[in-house]
Amino acid sequence: MRTVVILSFLIIMLSSESCVSLKKFNETSEELKSVITENQNLKQANNTLEIENSELKDSDEQLTEKNRELTGQLKESLYRLNLQKQKNDALIKEKEQLIKEMDILKTGSTSEIEMILEELQDARNDLNLREDRLRESEKELAERNSRLIELQNILEQKDQAVKDLKNRVINALTGFNNNGLTVHEKNGKVYVSMEEKLLFKTGKWDVDPKGQQAIADLSNVLAQNPDINIMVEGHTDDVPMHGSGEVKDNWDLSVMRATAVTKIFTRNRQIDPQRIIAAGRSEYVPLISEKTPEARQMNRRTEIILTPRLDELLKIIEMN
Repeated sequence: MRTVVILSFLIIMLSSESCVSLKKFNETSEELKSVITENQNLKQANNTLEIENSELKDSDEQLTEKNRELTGQLKESLYRLNLQKQKNDALIKEKEQLIKEMDILKTGSTSEIEMILEELQDARNDLNLREDRLRESEKELAERNSRLIELQNILEQKDQAVKDLKNRVINALTGFNNNGLTVHEKNGKVYVSMEEKLLFKTGKWDVDPKGQQAIADLSNVLAQNPDINIMVEGHTDDVPMHGSGEVKDNWDLSVMRATAVTKIFTRNRQIDPQRIIAAGRSEYVPLISEKTPEARQMNRRTEIILTPRLDELLKIIEMN
């Protein structure tokens, strides 16, 4: 829109009877170039955020797979620990039996006794060595088992934290439920989906007052949960947009809408901007693939994806 205004201004000035100075014309041309450059930078930033979002999803899938692997390892470790304890008990009994046999053989000849004692001592040394190895193995298994149990506890805490966060979000947005806003949990994340009618007018990216209030209420919850990362995704329908100003297509519109919502979040000084990612998804992640007006209305939305940080979980996985 800004570019159109500038171009219109130039045309009016050039067509007027009064002469326009070359300096004024050059200044206006530079301003137009700056607007075009700014739009290109926004597209490049959106592409970067798309890549980061994909990496986050890949990381989440890897953590889920790692959890399944570690659970299996925990069961295997417990089995191996029990088996090695049984072997250790058998070795202890064998050692006791050898000691008894040494006492019995002391009544025989000196040479035979010395030979047998030497063999028995070698056997005892071997047993002692095997016992030391078993103790080290038991210690290692116990430490590994402890880490796996700790990992399971953290995963359970993370799941409970997601459920608690979902409930707090629902309670904070009670007045907006079933009014263009839904909250659901998926893959260990909380999704807050806001329909276009709650936030924007058609083809616009200025957030309506009612939508601003919903985002402000949500920001108060997130300010009290600093361990939650925030992804703001803008989505459009598949109807092509042919703009001539700052927003030329659905990509631009989705980015501008996500950025507008993000800026409202950052008004809350208790929310660190580093926790937030704004991304435009255009029409390429629809909720419904049908081409009906109802389906397109549902696809025009803004999703706020809340994800717990996994720093402690990643540390334990690296240790294993």
